[in-house]
Amino acid sequence: MEPPFDKLDGVVSVTSGYTGGHKKNPTYEEVSSGTTGHAEAVEVVYDPAKITYSRLLDVFWHNIDPTVHNRQFCDEGTQYRSAIFYHNDEQKRFAEESKKALEKSGRFKGPIYTEILSASEFYKAEEYHQKYYKKNPLRYAFYRHGCGRDARLQELWGKE
Repeated sequence: MEPPFDKLDGVVSVTSGYTGGHKKNPTYEEVSSGTTGHAEAVEVVYDPAKITYSRLLDVFWHNIDPTVHNRQFCDEGTQYRSAIFYHNDEQKRFAEESKKALEKSGRFKGPIYTEILSASEFYKAEEYHQKYYKKNPLRYAFYRHGCGRDARLQELWGKE
């Protein structure tokens, strides 16, 4: 999820990490085991004078599959659930409104599984996870293709 946010004017930083669970200072191995309660997530710091929270939500929706429960593309488990972690009442309202609008749009036949949750402590992932797509472009491209991510996003959202 780093690339779509990294390229946006007004985004100050995008950090890979883990949140929403019970284990303090989890490692990647612990989170990927599915036993910590954490979800893999990104923390997006942005300048609201340059980009709106609504725009960030739109980018989020168009880069996930909201129609599946506890998985994203070829990654499966609660650690891969889709969720929006809000920091205040305004963000909660915007996130809930965006989800309701998506549900009412008729774009998807089934339910939208994305959770909207109060942000808890965010734990930065290990350094080798940060900007992985830049550090390992061939592996990242192979993963995206092999998992069918781009094909599924095209199927869900069309050419954007």
